Amino acid sequence: MTQAFHPARLAGAIRLFAIAALAAIALPIAAAQAASPAEDFVQTNVQKGLTILNGNAPQAQKREEFRSFLLRLTDLKRIADYTLGPAKNSTSPADLAAFEEAFREYAFAVYESEFEKYSGQTLKVTGSVQRKADDFLVSTVLIDPNKTGQDPIQVDFRILGTPGHFTVADIIVLGLDLAITEQDDFSAFLAQHNNNVKALTAELKQRAARVQAGGDLTGKN
Repeated sequence: MTQAFHPARLAGAIRLFAIAALAAIALPIAAAQAASPAEDFVQTNVQKGLTILNGNAPQAQKREEFRSFLLRLTDLKRIADYTLGPAKNSTSPADLAAFEEAFREYAFAVYESEFEKYSGQTLKVTGSVQRKADDFLVSTVLIDPNKTGQDPIQVDFRILGTPGHFTVADIIVLGLDLAITEQDDFSAFLAQHNNNVKALTAELKQRAARVQAGGDLTGKN
């Protein structure tokens, strides 16, 4: 049976992705010296993102710098292509490029609407596992110092590449693989719209515009 497409569920997955990504990029870190290059990559980029977000530049400039930083850190093209699943193979290069751009802009819209909400939290690197020569899983926990007694949120980052050439390829929050969740939702949408990638691209553009206009992550004002 085809799973129904749920905008709220997709938005929830993107929200978690945004929280986790921004935690890794923009929040103070509460970890000791990183024990591996992949862990050090996460720790180092926390400091870089924090410098941008806590700087004195005008808000528009700060957001532009942050977007550029995200592009360097996160392989959004790879994530976008993955979320299309098998539909990617039958999508024209032009339509695929348009989808990747819409996905990137939607992700930016969510990041920009969310990042200011999490400046008080801390991120602690707890370890990592090397799955292949160029594939690592870095484990962290998110801690809110204002909520004593609350269990920290576990966030795992899949890091691909080699030292000096790492990128964030996926994020797993509380055991939920966000790239897979988005792929499921996109597949459901495409099943309901005759496998029309252009329709999915239009959906993401509309949602990005609504978020930028001040709506919530489901696209509602």
